[in-house]
Amino acid sequence: METATAPTGIIRYWAAAKGAAGTAEEPYRASTLAQALAQARARHADRPRFAQVLAISSILVNGDQVGGRDHAAVALPDGGTVEVLPPFAGG
Repeated sequence: METATAPTGIIRYWAAAKGAAGTAEEPYRASTLAQALAQARARHADRPRFAQVLAISSILVNGDQVGGRDHAAVALPDGGTVEVLPPFAGG
């Protein structure tokens, strides 16, 4: 569970994720990736496309691909960066 002492950082949204969120980035205060993404989903509950895009996006934490790891097992560092990269065509 998040507390006032949980790490803080930034979630950055790219391409369609940025459009679905309506912002390029926002802060997190969470100990795990699962907590941070749950906060983001709640923050954008009025944007149904956001949850859809998030579900198909690749996630990086400080430049490292999360892949199929359980988001609840991915610890977030203080001052970290979570990047949400939806699939996109082109170079």
